[in-house]
This record gives sequence, C-alpha cells and structure tokens, in this order.
Amino acid sequence: MTKQQGGPPVRRAVVSGSTFEERIGYARAVVDGDRVHVSGTTGFDYASMTISEDVVEQARQCLRNIGAALAEAGCTFADVVRVRYLLPAREDFEPCWPVLRRAFGEVRPAATMMVCGLADERMRIEIEVDARRGPVGPGAGLRVEPVAGDAMVEEWRHVHNAVVPPAAMSWDRVRERAGRYRLANAYLGDVLVGCSTVRPPEGEERVATVIARVLPAFRGRGIGAALYEAGMAEAEALGAGAVETVVLAANGDGLRFAGARGFVERDRYVLDGESDEWVDLRLAARPS
Repeated sequence: MTKQQGGPPVRRAVVSGSTFEERIGYARAVVDGDRVHVSGTTGFDYASMTISEDVVEQARQCLRNIGAALAEAGCTFADVVRVRYLLPAREDFEPCWPVLRRAFGEVRPAATMMVCGLADERMRIEIEVDARRGPVGPGAGLRVEPVAGDAMVEEWRHVHNAVVPPAAMSWDRVRERAGRYRLANAYLGDVLVGCSTVRPPEGEERVATVIARVLPAFRGRGIGAALYEAGMAEAEALGAGAVETVVLAANGDGLRFAGARGFVERDRYVLDGESDEWVDLRLAARPS
C-alpha cells in the first residue's frame, strides 16, 4: 500500500493534460492507498485534442490513455479488477471486442457495458477502470531480463537517470558499461519498472556490487526485492566472496531497503566536482 512514512495511505491525483480535466475539475486517475481509480476515458488524443471517427480506433486510444494513467499510478492492465464500457450505440460494442480482449483477455476483470449518451457527439466509447496495486514477483507478471540491444540499453538508462538524476548517464556511457557489467531490466507485463547492475567480483576479497533500482511509482510492490534476488544469484554464480551496494544518501527508501537486507554502511563520500553524497554498504554475511 502506498503510505507516508508512519502515516496513513497517500491520496494522489494523476493528470493527463486533457483540457476536459482542467475545465471540468477532475483527475484522469486517483491513487488512494493501494487502489487506483481511472476516470471515464474517451478516445481523444490528449496531445492534439483530436479524436478519430472510427469506434475501434477510439477504443485503442482509450486504452492508450488508460495505460499511461495506470503506469503513472504504478500499475499496468494486469492490475485492473473492474472495467466499465459506456457507448451511445450498442452495435458499436462488438467491433471493439478484439481490441479490448488484447488488454483484458488474460486479466479477466469484472466488467459492465452500458448504453448511454456521452458528453460529446464525436465520442463513441468511454472506458473506466479500477485497479489494485498488489505485490508482484516473477510468478505474477514480473520479468527480469538481461540488457541486450540498443532499445534495452536506452530503457536501462531511462530508469537509472530517473532514480539517480545526479549521476545521469549518456547513452554511450551506458553502452560501455553494458560491456563490463551485468545489466538487467525489470518489466511488469510490457511496462518497464526497474533495472539493476551487477559488477563482477574484484580484488582479493572478490567483492561484487549489486544495485537494484525501481521507478518511484512502482515501489512498494516487491519489485526491488525481485531485482535484488536476481542480482544476488548472479553475484553468487560469478563467485563473489562479498557483496556491496551503492545508494544515493538522499534516497531514504534505498537505504532502508539495503538495511533491511543486512547491508551495513562502510563509507560516505562526495565525488570530485559534485555535491551529492553517496553511501557504500556491504552485506554483513557472505551471499548464500
């Protein structure tokens, strides 16, 4: 559940930039603890505020808009538990079924279809969903995959730079790093949610470094733990005698995560020419 430290669940609004949200006074979605409520969403492309005349294309755009809101709320379509379809013409519903099945066919949320008037005569379908941000893991749609190819390099770079902006990397630097370290990306379904780094063992103590990063919206769902476990398994396979990690001192969540897994602070430092403090931590026991 999304909570303030030691406090009640956090309520947070997600806005999309739609002019309707501003003019009427609502949010595209509301995160309320572990629940996510996505407003009725139509087939407008919010960037251009245009809408197709074709109902099937409108359905596709509805799902694009909903998917973006879910991702900002830390969810994917796999987390949807309830969906409502609103259409002015009942005969328009069946042509949309293949598009809807691609989003919900494996999820099987509770669903209702209603025939009713919509706010604008150009709108031919509106979709509303509710989702729940529950724990996830390798058996619940989470995939941890080694970085391979330019597209995955760019995805790894996106997560790294979003989580540790003071150490933002260029594409070339990440590409070079991918040749020396074991980099991986984490996906929830098809949505990028995190990344990891395993630096191979070095020195007489054969110290490996394992770092897990999760995009802020997706934290608190077990993704960091899954990345950490995968990284520890990689370090063990490489023959690590000890394991360290590195956390930005300002990242309280990261420090708490490391401490809960037995890492002990060894050093704090500021790199030359920078102002941000970093923390080196070492696992108290040999990886098992």
